[in-house]
Amino acid sequence: MSGRYLLDTNIIIALFAEEQNILDKILNAAEIYIPTMALGEMYYGAYHSQRIQENILKFKEFEIETDILTCNAQTAYVYGKIKAALKKKSTKIPENDIWIASLALENDLILVSRDKHFEHIDTLKLEKW
Repeated sequence: MSGRYLLDTNIIIALFAEEQNILDKILNAAEIYIPTMALGEMYYGAYHSQRIQENILKFKEFEIETDILTCNAQTAYVYGKIKAALKKKSTKIPENDIWIASLALENDLILVSRDKHFEHIDTLKLEKW
């Protein structure tokens, strides 16, 4: 077992799509966490799907089985630091993704995402699966 990971929304979607490489990596991970923002994005997607109730139930089960990370005052501090650094570079990243990166940094986790814009955040440990 190796690695402590925080999964971005696009990786959770790939997990639900049963992409084999994602399943394999998750099985080999020491720890897996989900940020509340990604969970919110999943519920948002459920409400815009053809199978609203089915997807909500699926995400509720996932929520129970998964370690969910929430924000606190330290997360807010890290968020402010990241957002200020991005502004100095004139780089824009979606707000939810700044919060997700903040949780990863605060908890010393490797963020797993397919979004390239996370590369603009200094000191963020990032993997693309």
